[in-house]
Amino acid sequence: QVQLVESGGGLVQAGGSLRLSCAASGSILSINAMAWHRQAPGKQREFVASITSGGITNYADSVKGRFTISRDSAKNTVYLQMDSLKPEDTAIYYCWMATRRVYWGQGTQVTVSS
Repeated sequence: QVQLVESGGGLVQAGGSLRLSCAASGSILSINAMAWHRQAPGKQREFVASITSGGITNYADSVKGRFTISRDSAKNTVYLQMDSLKPEDTAIYYCWMATRRVYWGQGTQVTVSS
């Protein structure tokens, strides 16, 4: 059974930084891509950033220049370095992984105070 476990969320002041991690475990043959999405209170879940098995990255316009996605393929782990955080970045951040199926993590709360 495949499992995604996120960590690294928390409370930070505006302008601060956090680093999220997501470790995938279980019967994983091949990862096509991993990504982060987020859901703020009262809003729909939205795409944040993704990285393919070839290292190609993509970002939502709202986080470009502030967030960086990276991965450690040997550990089946994806990271999200979040800098210059803003109160509007407050959300539950979900890890996403695509193999032959799509998997979601349980989410980690990020709260940015003004």
